[in-house]
Amino acid sequence: MRDPTKSVHHPIADESEYASLSVPTHRASTIVFTDAQSYASRGQRDLDSYSYGLHGTPTQRVLEAQLTALEGGAKTVLLPSGQAAIAVIFLTVLGPDDHVLIPDTAYPPVPGFCRGFLEPRGIEWSVYAPGIGPEIENLIRPETKLIWTESPGSTTMEVEDIPAIAKVAKARGILSGIDNTWATPLLFKPLAHGIDFSMQALTKYPGGHSDLLMGSVTVADLDLRRRLRDTMRMLGLGVAPDAVSLVLRGLETMAVRLAHVGRVATEIAWDLEARGIGEVLFPALPSSPGHEFWARDFSGSSGLFSVVLPDAANARLDVALDGLKVFSIGASWGGTHSLIAPMSVENARQNAHPRNTRTILRVNIGLEDPEDLRADLNGFFEKLA
Repeated sequence: MRDPTKSVHHPIADESEYASLSVPTHRASTIVFTDAQSYASRGQRDLDSYSYGLHGTPTQRVLEAQLTALEGGAKTVLLPSGQAAIAVIFLTVLGPDDHVLIPDTAYPPVPGFCRGFLEPRGIEWSVYAPGIGPEIENLIRPETKLIWTESPGSTTMEVEDIPAIAKVAKARGILSGIDNTWATPLLFKPLAHGIDFSMQALTKYPGGHSDLLMGSVTVADLDLRRRLRDTMRMLGLGVAPDAVSLVLRGLETMAVRLAHVGRVATEIAWDLEARGIGEVLFPALPSSPGHEFWARDFSGSSGLFSVVLPDAANARLDVALDGLKVFSIGASWGGTHSLIAPMSVENARQNAHPRNTRTILRVNIGLEDPEDLRADLNGFFEKLA
């Protein structure tokens, strides 16, 4: 071979005595084949095999298998974000004239997707109130194909009776799905409670460092995995192996991080409730909506909770936020840094509740020293008062 050819073709290194604890990062767009027949028959390969980089490399397969084991499912697919994962579920299940039920407490882009994308294409949607449980059966239509859940709910943290909703769905032959990002499968396993699609934003606790975007969907039914992959293929959706490698790294410490932030968040939430600074919304608190379902179904808490501020606090909110020294002001959550974000849900909710008209402070507990976090929050609430 001449030098230009040698520059392109890599020699094969002997790996017979090589072993590493790290998962190799396989980057590929093109997948090459050993012979002409293998290339000609590539379309017949199994979904776990390889035919083009968009559909995955061994790096993705490791993460898919690891998430599947944690979820107690059959297979997992990876998507570019949590919202992309939700959208692919909806697009896989729903067609013109079909109907989907979503919770009033869903992540705001979910009703936005229903209103802005599904509705113009002839797919109907409606909203159910938090805490509806088995009464959701009264909202089912003949054309209902999917019941979507989120527990705890976005911002207002209501925990749903997921087993009751899943039981109704199965009895009526309707598929069900959940956004399980708050708990992760370490704290709640939706498939074990009858849910068909268990989705989580890997952006949050699995990634764990606020530096990537990714989502996953795990199923117990292999046909549902096939249908999801068909939708992903038609939309050209895949994930980057380098981002996958970061999630694989984050997973190794996720259990330790969740245990820590869950403990600290619980202690701080109890303290804030005792001080009467505002309604504290956190599933581990008996006063929080749906606490009884959390106590029954979940094995613990993560580090995200909310505080409903009194109306009088709004005038001093910006000054208090600007005075924070340890907490950062920012959206998203689940990383190592503690975050605060003032939220407004009034225009996003259809079911009236007094708290919905107020500013709700979303608090994400990170890995800083708990005493530093307490001191920063004390200074924040003193400025509000």
